[in-house]
Amino acid sequence: MAPVILFDGVCNLCNGFVQFIIRHDAAGQFRFAALQSAAGQELLRAHQLPAPPEPDSVVLVADGQAYTHSAAALGIVARLGGRWAGLARAGRWFPRPLRDAVYRLIARYRYRWFGRQESCWLPTPELQSRFL
Repeated sequence: MAPVILFDGVCNLCNGFVQFIIRHDAAGQFRFAALQSAAGQELLRAHQLPAPPEPDSVVLVADGQAYTHSAAALGIVARLGGRWAGLARAGRWFPRPLRDAVYRLIARYRYRWFGRQESCWLPTPELQSRFL
């Protein structure tokens, strides 16, 4: 199964991250689902992850595992390859509690800093096949 990225569908920062991934994922390896969608909720349940009313992490589902917070972000970037993989390796030098603390700080203020949409972002017809 292809790696799946679950993201907050109304968060502008999260939507920007998804668009960044799409631009840099030349192989088209990733699939996407909003955390708020039925597919996203089903994957959370399958991996015994909570479904909070306000999502606080991007989730990477890959190789039968679910990764959250900084582990998810670094896992996604590493799978893009090239210089992005090098950036992910450098990020892993920092202890996970420190990485996750920074991640949670950004997540807490992301709506204030980057804004939010009233509804989930809809992919273009060309990208529709990559969304669950």
